Amino acid sequence: MKRRSFLQNSASKAALGMSSTALLIACGQTQTVEQSTAVAQTVITSRPILQWKMATSWPKKLDILFGGAERLCRRVRDMTDGRFSITPYASGELTPGLNVLDVVSAGTVECGHTASYYYVDKNPALAFGTTLPFGLNTAQQNAWLYYGGGLQAIQALYKPFGIINFPAGNTGVQMGGWFRKQIEQPNDLNSLKMRIPGIGGQVMKRLGVDVQVLAADEIAPALLDGSIDAAEWNNPYDDDKIGITKAAPYYYYPGWWEPGATYELQINQAQWESLPTAYQAALKTAAAEINTTMPAEYNAKNGHGLQRLKQNGTQVMPFNQEILTAAYAETTQLYEEYADSSTDFRRLYTQWKQFKAQIYSWNRINELSFDQFVMGMVN
Repeated sequence: MKRRSFLQNSASKAALGMSSTALLIACGQTQTVEQSTAVAQTVITSRPILQWKMATSWPKKLDILFGGAERLCRRVRDMTDGRFSITPYASGELTPGLNVLDVVSAGTVECGHTASYYYVDKNPALAFGTTLPFGLNTAQQNAWLYYGGGLQAIQALYKPFGIINFPAGNTGVQMGGWFRKQIEQPNDLNSLKMRIPGIGGQVMKRLGVDVQVLAADEIAPALLDGSIDAAEWNNPYDDDKIGITKAAPYYYYPGWWEPGATYELQINQAQWESLPTAYQAALKTAAAEINTTMPAEYNAKNGHGLQRLKQNGTQVMPFNQEILTAAYAETTQLYEEYADSSTDFRRLYTQWKQFKAQIYSWNRINELSFDQFVMGMVN
């Protein structure tokens, strides 16, 4: 009996000891979780509350393009628990759509969403940040920017302006624009007044075009009142949004001057350097996300947009080979001239051309061979 009682008492004490230990461990774990939560909350609340403005080159009616800027700002806000908020403004609200770089550079506005090729008059090499005629499509452009040294090269161009940039959207291959009359041969371009920016505009000028550079919301009125004879903007979905589709009957393709137009987030360098690293990471992550989702949305919606235009009587027509060949020849010559006159352009052009040759040799095997077959099987 005494032995049984001793064993029972020993077991009870052991159980009590184990329970006490478990309770102490549990208390310790609870305390650790509470401490970790408190530390995390302290880290968050120690970060500054910032409110920035973003100037854009886009009217609000462009719900994918201006909408991309809005989504970028929302993602930054969400990733910083609302402590870093950016308000995007449409073209003309803070500054004209083609002056975004100027206000960001001056620090009047902390950041902007725009296209670098609007500013080739400041440095022709800035065109590489958006797109070059007969250049890289969206996937190829992203490969060059992210893994081919392109982004670092473009960021170096922006340093004298006090700006750092990140890719933040892409249209995919664009259309060749709207014309009030048919264009059947290169001579038909002589004295034609056409809205077209960037190096593509310079090529068209060499082909005889009277080049005009207008912001998106100015294009349709100019085409309707006859101030211009032709205009390129983007793609069926966006062209319809800004009213160009009602201003001219002929819609040409392809947009050889914009095979994969990258839009970008521009940030004042001093403002960028003043940010906590977590806020910098949020901006970079949000920009990369928009750079992926924007071309996907355009690709999903442009097929329906083109179908509607055809049903409404738009005549969709290809540029003939004579025009494309003449444009290609002028483009190649223009690149060589820029390379002779601009050290920046020559440096980027040499590197870009090597990357282009390499990725073309690969995509000719995988992408092009597949596309030619499967698309030829669809009516």
